[in-house]
Amino acid sequence: MKKTILALSALCLVAFTSCKEDATSKIKSENVAVAAERDATAGDFPVISFTETEHDFGTIVNGTPVETKFSYTNTGKTPLVVSNIKSTCGCTVPSDWNRSPLAPGESAEFTVKFNGKGSNQVQKSITLTTNTEKGSEIVKIKAFVEPDPNAPAKKAGTTSIKSVK
Repeated sequence: MKKTILALSALCLVAFTSCKEDATSKIKSENVAVAAERDATAGDFPVISFTETEHDFGTIVNGTPVETKFSYTNTGKTPLVVSNIKSTCGCTVPSDWNRSPLAPGESAEFTVKFNGKGSNQVQKSITLTTNTEKGSEIVKIKAFVEPDPNAPAKKAGTTSIKSVK
């Protein structure tokens, strides 16, 4: 046991005394200047501002396609990039967005098409992948979908069961 403690102590002594170099002597002053400039602008994220973050289509008949445009502006100090726009389901399709960087103060828009399927109150979210501080932004559409009056009526309480032989 004494030999183990003695060997461990000797190993620690060698490890602590072998690192006598001063780490500050390895720092280059030009790298410090570049890092200071980078850190000063690191908090400058683009900011996306929408004219509306939720669009209400009101009451629509089931199966009636509708669409709207969402407009947005880069109110930040650095270029805004919208790299992707996706919806929560296939019934809502975002399209026509600007994939190139949007300079501060510039505006753009994208279209959202909804196929009008569903019943009662329907709400869908559209997520934009951006280079803002949060990394993503969400806009929503909603509509009250009422049954199509021209659709064939379903008979209540009847089911069709086919026998398999």
